Amino acid sequence: MNKLNGAKRSQVVAALVEGNSIRSTVRMTGVAKNTVVKLLVALGTACERYQRETLVGLRSRRIQCDEIWSFVYAKEKNVTPEMAVKQGWAGDVWTWTAMDAESKLMVSWLVGARDGGYAHAFVEDLAFRLAHRAQLTTDGNKLYVETVEGAFGMDVDYAMLVKLYGAAEETERTYSPMKCIGCRKTAIMGNPDPKHISTSYVERQNLTMRMSMRRFTRLTNAFSKKLENHEAAVALYFMWYNFGRIHMTLRVTPAMEAGVSDHVWTVAEIVALLDRPSN
Repeated sequence: MNKLNGAKRSQVVAALVEGNSIRSTVRMTGVAKNTVVKLLVALGTACERYQRETLVGLRSRRIQCDEIWSFVYAKEKNVTPEMAVKQGWAGDVWTWTAMDAESKLMVSWLVGARDGGYAHAFVEDLAFRLAHRAQLTTDGNKLYVETVEGAFGMDVDYAMLVKLYGAAEETERTYSPMKCIGCRKTAIMGNPDPKHISTSYVERQNLTMRMSMRRFTRLTNAFSKKLENHEAAVALYFMWYNFGRIHMTLRVTPAMEAGVSDHVWTVAEIVALLDRPSN
């Protein structure tokens, strides 16, 4: 990685943020696979550090939260004790996401398990980044109830949106999702505005994640081999999404809309974070 010049690094990163796999990036750029992976991990770490430092004091008014599933090394049902020890992490991995419904900024995220410890860490981080009271909507995951109260106290307008699903029709294929037949909105805390109780934006963002990162694609042989690689790919993706890609409905990037950036970042600027000293 240290032998790559700035132009070559940018070429590799441009391929990665546009949804190409590691191997296709190797074929497109001529850079060795291990070098691409090392660049991804180093830049992903730099991107996460920059966003953790920058996305604070946000004046978001409406936040939507969700979780998106993937796996590392092997699917949970195939993980053996020996495999888990060798890899450090193998099996299911969830990415917790929190989006500003107005600016479309990805405010906070966390990669890990879908349990109380990670739920607490995720919501605590979200609360830390907001400058004032906001309306929060989550899905029906019960882990949120205690963690939201612990992180925000009573200084939040919190509601849950639970989707109700019906059985799939017999004519549908095996992997067709069940049909949503309705939603149940429940105010949990404060005074949430019923017309803004929604998780539509963050769920659509999770679909964009699946389309933009090969390792999130379902029903393929694409997956992360190490948790470190998975975390780096997510951090790089959110850096590009927040700062580098113009949102079609906003005509600016989410970071610009949220007031944390004054221009559209180029791939070269993102790559330059590798040389930025850490605080």
